[in-house]
Amino acid sequence: MAQIGHNSELAAQLLRQGKLVAIPTETVYGLAANGLNEKAILSVFEAKQRPFFDPLILHVPSLEAAKTYATFNDKPLLQLAEHFWPGPLTILLPKNVLVSALITSGLERVALRVPQHPLTLQLLQGLDFPLAAPSANPFGYVSPTRAEHVNKQLGDKIDYILDGGPCQVGLESTIVGIEDNKLCIYRLGGLALEEIVKVAGPYELRINNSSDPKAPGQLKNHYAPKKPLFVGDLIELIKEHPSKKTALITFGETDFAKDSLLVFNLSPTKNLQEAALNLFNFLRQADESEADVVLCSKLPESGLGLAINDRLRRASVQ
Repeated sequence: MAQIGHNSELAAQLLRQGKLVAIPTETVYGLAANGLNEKAILSVFEAKQRPFFDPLILHVPSLEAAKTYATFNDKPLLQLAEHFWPGPLTILLPKNVLVSALITSGLERVALRVPQHPLTLQLLQGLDFPLAAPSANPFGYVSPTRAEHVNKQLGDKIDYILDGGPCQVGLESTIVGIEDNKLCIYRLGGLALEEIVKVAGPYELRINNSSDPKAPGQLKNHYAPKKPLFVGDLIELIKEHPSKKTALITFGETDFAKDSLLVFNLSPTKNLQEAALNLFNFLRQADESEADVVLCSKLPESGLGLAINDRLRRASVQ
């Protein structure tokens, strides 16, 4: 298993050597490598068993650093970066020659963000290269929100886990870009769409559900536990699986304990931020339980509920 600690200088030394280091962010833990070292970038794909057609996100310490690797041609994207960085927002921008095609899967735009975590910002500020860092989990599985999640899944494939405690958002970043002169949302995530509208105005949803993504995290089947997951009305789902050992993931509902092996309540008070924070951890616990299936409530289609439902849909039995 990997060494876990709080030593950002050790993490920096390993990254300079082309090694892999798991890093904390406010969203989920990332599997980081030197974003200018193609051999190190390749090792990220290999460790995660991630297909090369799924792009990576480059993490940088500031807006000024982002301008080293990409061009801000569009005012709405610059406004969003100025307002929400550091934070759970990734921006697709025209890349320059410093950015390897491995990062972008051959596409002309690179996904950039400034993470809002003090330990990782300190790490980035001490490096002279960006970090390529998808979520630190085997490809397609539930994203990690704690250092121990990373160690359990990838501890034998990475050199160090920088422990920054539990993630404070719990969902991957929202991804935005400009296409056909329109602000587009490519991935729903930890920044609610209502907040984006306040700064940059109207948007179009361009959520990809195929095997040909334009941005990271767009594949149809993703974030999935190994056990079958069904999402919808819990009463109906329980009726449809009467003879199965079930783990339930609820949103405020408290009347189902007698019907299942385990009950995980995303938020007893129906708070969407609390639900987002708990989602991946509860999916993981349900997956590691003795349940045969996992049944989950669909959340309200507003605020972070949109992003949570997107993750559940990609993780569920279609």
